[in-house]
Amino acid sequence: MTQTDPNATRSGDIIEELQVMGEQLVAKVRELVREGNVRHIRIKQDERIVLEVPLSIGVVGVLLAPTMAALGAVGALLAQCSIEVVRVETPTSAYTPSEGTASS
Repeated sequence: MTQTDPNATRSGDIIEELQVMGEQLVAKVRELVREGNVRHIRIKQDERIVLEVPLSIGVVGVLLAPTMAALGAVGALLAQCSIEVVRVETPTSAYTPSEGTASS
């Protein structure tokens, strides 16, 4: 039996890195969580991971509150940090309807 790491980056994932000031950290993370396609967030300073937060569809509200409190404390201590965001690639539709196809 093999076991896979749920936090491992998958081939279809998109990774982006955002630079933020410490006081903007909580607001930016909340914005990313609301987007819905974020699977994992890493808070980094000088290439060192300070905080790692795995997200899933079921993680909302009360479960996210302690994490936001921790982010607030981390943000107060860091002058500048980066947020590494792992997004789930959304499938693009191959079908594109053409306009004005009504036959006469």
